Amino acid sequence: MNIDNTTMIRMLHDSKIRPSVHRLAVLDYVANSGTHPTADDIYAEISKDYPAVSRTTVYNSLHTLVDGGILKELEIDNGSAHYDFARQSPHSHFKCRNCGRIFDMALPAGIAEVVSPGFRVDAAELCFAGACPECIDRNKNSNN
Repeated sequence: MNIDNTTMIRMLHDSKIRPSVHRLAVLDYVANSGTHPTADDIYAEISKDYPAVSRTTVYNSLHTLVDGGILKELEIDNGSAHYDFARQSPHSHFKCRNCGRIFDMALPAGIAEVVSPGFRVDAAELCFAGACPECIDRNKNSNN
């Protein structure tokens, strides 16, 4: 996914969030990195370009963007929260138990049918866990 600066600014305005350099940097990294970073990952990356940014600014920006519905906080494990771009098609996640990376995966067919009649779903999280193809290959090669 590649979301440009103009689109990000429009998203912020539409969500009644004042654009700032740091909010845009946080949003850009989460939306365009292809990863599901933690707050510490985001801080480490954007502090390269913005050395004066503080961890508090990153955390505050994340909370503002989550509250505005632009990002979502993933509770994939009992560790640190991970962040994902909220304005994309519904999908599930897969966490590799070996390398810790999180991957987007398609939702299983028929998933909507598991909701009992009369219920309205506002949010759903589906997360698979196991080993990613890269870790499986690495294990195969180290055992040979």
